[in-house]
Amino acid sequence: MTAGFEPTVNPTRVPRPQWQRAAITVGAFVAVLYVLEAIDTVADNRLDGWGVEPRTLDGLWGVLFAPLLHGGWGHLFANTIPLLILGFLVLLSGIGRGLAATAIIWLVGGIGTWLTGGAGSHIGASVLVFGWLTYLLVRGIFARNVWQILLGVVVLFVYGGMLWGVLPGQYGISWQGHLFGAIGGVVAAWALSSDARRKRGPTGSTQVSRSTL
Repeated sequence: MTAGFEPTVNPTRVPRPQWQRAAITVGAFVAVLYVLEAIDTVADNRLDGWGVEPRTLDGLWGVLFAPLLHGGWGHLFANTIPLLILGFLVLLSGIGRGLAATAIIWLVGGIGTWLTGGAGSHIGASVLVFGWLTYLLVRGIFARNVWQILLGVVVLFVYGGMLWGVLPGQYGISWQGHLFGAIGGVVAAWALSSDARRKRGPTGSTQVSRSTL
């Protein structure tokens, strides 16, 4: 008799839970911010020149780079906890959807700052903080999702006071970035809830597809 060989079975890779993927993604993003700030410190803050410089052609590059840069460690430390918490909550409902919302906020915040900001280089991830905040506050209203509305209420209770930052205030603080980041969050929530609005139909009730036999 010849010995038989049992086929090897490749174990199916179990995907990570959504909350783990959300935590890893936002954690990696914040880690990148710390690496860039370390490089900027060694480079004598030269990276800060890549911020949004309103109404200048070269300043348009800041639309892409400004949220990655900070005006010192204190600035980055102040943004870290809101970035981790709000970013995690945004990504928790889906990495792809969360990244799409972030891209909209990034662009609307940057372009709005470029159009309306004061002189100087506007930098910082606060544009994302304010965008993620308003996104979480209003997406449940657009989608008419009870759980998202309840989450928005909790977020409003914890972070609602930050919304005063969209108004002109302390010198050296880019309230324009805060304002247009917040506007970007509303735009993202509206745009990304279009599928839910279509399912509700024109009367506001959920459409049910029927097939005939």
